[in-house]
Amino acid sequence: MQGKSRIRFIGTSLLLAGALALLFSRPVSADSRWGANYFPNIELTTQDGKTVHFYDDLIKGKIVAIDLIYTTCQYSCPLETARLAQVQKILGDRVGKDIFFYSITIDPTNDTPAVLKAYAQKFHAGPGWTFLTGKKEDIDFLSKKLGLYSDPAATLDGHTPHLLLGNEPMGQWMRNSALDNPRFLSQMIGDFLDSFRNMKPTQGKENSESAAIHLDPGQYLFTKKCGACHTVGQGDKIGPDLMGVTDARNRDWLMRKIQTPEQLLAEKDPITMALAEKYGHVTMPNLRVADEDANHLIGYLVSQTSAFNRQASAAKNSATKTAEDGSRDARPNR
Repeated sequence: MQGKSRIRFIGTSLLLAGALALLFSRPVSADSRWGANYFPNIELTTQDGKTVHFYDDLIKGKIVAIDLIYTTCQYSCPLETARLAQVQKILGDRVGKDIFFYSITIDPTNDTPAVLKAYAQKFHAGPGWTFLTGKKEDIDFLSKKLGLYSDPAATLDGHTPHLLLGNEPMGQWMRNSALDNPRFLSQMIGDFLDSFRNMKPTQGKENSESAAIHLDPGQYLFTKKCGACHTVGQGDKIGPDLMGVTDARNRDWLMRKIQTPEQLLAEKDPITMALAEKYGHVTMPNLRVADEDANHLIGYLVSQTSAFNRQASAAKNSATKTAEDGSRDARPNR
């Protein structure tokens, strides 16, 4: 019942997301205070070791998307980064030309440029997406000025997964969840790029709502929680294609992998270690999936695998029948 309730209210959630996006926007004149006098021009270092200044080099005269991450995060950061990777793929070459992505670590002690570069590569970050580190006190100050700071003790991750969009020349800024549906985020960013004052939020919301309404609980949960890193039958992404996983793995293992992946990693579970080695040691986050939802997810994977097997069997039988018919037709008449 709880899973069905979430599906029933997803449309309302998306409507609220659109309203919040508008609420956080502040269209103002180009000479507003949201410029050099407001943003700290702190020194940061890119994943390639280049020294840059936040205002002068990163946001001045640009449209930007900014989030906070750290590479050892066990909960929202991997999903947050995977979501942005999906958004970058949807936006294509507009990233790095029309808009620039910046992921700033809140753990600069551990997240050196080399560590950030490896992290970016794991998530297939492309041109126009820069990962940044710097001094801890500078980053804390910057995150507060950006409205992205959260008390480390208040959340499991030590931060809240927000995405800040900004049009610095126009002084327009808006904030949204970085974990939102990637197509919704892409639509929102596209509208923001094309003309913030003439945004068409209804189109994006209706598309996302109508797509969600027709999903069963397992499909909805897969799309929301797993789809950033996995597919079912469409090939590997950041993580493996999950077609057939319910045939290859027992249910108890799948439940643990979905609900407590960090425990399997800590126990050095052989399958988990092999997957980590194959997929670049990208950490599967603990998304706090309840038993009911985990069962819905497994049920969805079972149904997809069964449908695939039926189609494959039907195709094989059809091919066999065609070959037999051809063989009979080729026999000489007696």
